[in-house]
Amino acid sequence: MLLHDFLFYLWRFIFSSKFTEDWGSRRSWVTWDGKPDFDYLLQKFGEAVVPVANCDVKEYNSNPKEQLPFKEYIKYWKEYIKNDYRSSRGCLYLKDWHLSRAFPEQDVYTTPVYFSSDWLNEYWDAIAVDDYRFVYMGPKGSWTPFHADVFRSYSWSANICGRKKWLLYPAGQEEYLKDRHGNLPFDVTAPSLQDRSVYPRYNQSQPPVEIVQEAGEIVFIPSGWHHQVYNLEDTISINHNWVNGCNVAIMWCFLQDELAAVQREINEWKDPMDDWHLQCQLIMKSCTGIDYKEFYNFLKVIAENRISVLENGLDDEASAKNTPKAAISTLGMLHAVFDLKRTVKVLTSLSANEDFKKLDLTSLSPPPEALLHHLKAAIDIALL
Repeated sequence: MLLHDFLFYLWRFIFSSKFTEDWGSRRSWVTWDGKPDFDYLLQKFGEAVVPVANCDVKEYNSNPKEQLPFKEYIKYWKEYIKNDYRSSRGCLYLKDWHLSRAFPEQDVYTTPVYFSSDWLNEYWDAIAVDDYRFVYMGPKGSWTPFHADVFRSYSWSANICGRKKWLLYPAGQEEYLKDRHGNLPFDVTAPSLQDRSVYPRYNQSQPPVEIVQEAGEIVFIPSGWHHQVYNLEDTISINHNWVNGCNVAIMWCFLQDELAAVQREINEWKDPMDDWHLQCQLIMKSCTGIDYKEFYNFLKVIAENRISVLENGLDDEASAKNTPKAAISTLGMLHAVFDLKRTVKVLTSLSANEDFKKLDLTSLSPPPEALLHHLKAAIDIALL
């Protein structure tokens, strides 16, 4: 990669620590010398139960996880540091903790305005089922294997303290890293990738974009960029996965690819199975977290929130609250129209999709045709 290309990528990826200096977590979770403040964290979250991965063990293409009391994890972490970062339990990494959902009253952080058009969390907040806001905490040496983010979403990750090293591959480069069976590597730094009999296209791949992220800085990961991440120091970070009008079409393409993969896997049962198409949807949802009907509801919730703002405006009291409608208002009415246009484009494609049309759509309210008509009318009125 040429130097000017590398500098261009750095400019795109890293946001200054100025964006996080006022966060409660940056003030309170960190000691004077930039280390995790274990005493403060135990005081606030000691009784929580958290997901912890073992970085020393490979389970399929990830690390096995267990649920631990937070106070037990902090005890382990302290002992791990005292023992020169070694333990018979392995290197344990607290990952994917839904702290914001569990402790909504805590002053932890504020989503930067550049990332505030966040359809994923807007939808899952609306149905009160899940969210894609996470806290990571881990000792020096903890790491995350090679992967791309859920639904091929964007992600942003802010270091509260500590430093990370990122290895990033632009979308499409992962194809050169697959083995002869089509599987992605667990660790892109493993010497085995040099074996052409196992990884026949590895030599065609570009070197990764390498970033060292300092305390306070935010890294932005584009859709479909596979990456591998290392904690260079004892590190705490906050991460969001997010989709908006700029990459929702990529999410839709991803879902179509996932369904096609499922259909190929169980194609031999297509004829004897009466509900084969439904079973494909169920398997896809178990693997990815969403099926075509929920994707329709996802688009509907996003669209209806924007129509509400366009049709009814937003009063001062609502604007002061941390709600999706307030975020839409902050971004502006033209942004709401932009979101509706992108929703119309993807919803039109979904409605015409043969696999979608084979499902029982009577439970969808309003029907896809009626929702499309409503969206197009709202756009026309807003542009008058």
